[in-house]
Amino acid sequence: MTIVSVKVLSTVNAPYGTALSAEQLASKISDPASALSFDASAFSFFSEVDEKLQVSFLDEMHVDPAIASDLARKFSALAGYPLPLARAA
Repeated sequence: MTIVSVKVLSTVNAPYGTALSAEQLASKISDPASALSFDASAFSFFSEVDEKLQVSFLDEMHVDPAIASDLARKFSALAGYPLPLARAA
């Protein structure tokens, strides 16, 4: 596991007592259903992980940035405040 994945997963997993793998998290942050189900791990990624680290994780896990950005916009609307990737193209 890379340092990027370790940092991201420690931020996302620790507060919720989960043990997601990098692949599982990548799936959640690229699935529109995550917003519909109010997935705490996906929201944690978009709201608690540093923006540069988010971008690095997307690149490392081959997640389409446009798809992740769209999901971030959905979470941003649900949360009522802007999330960093919600601004991305």
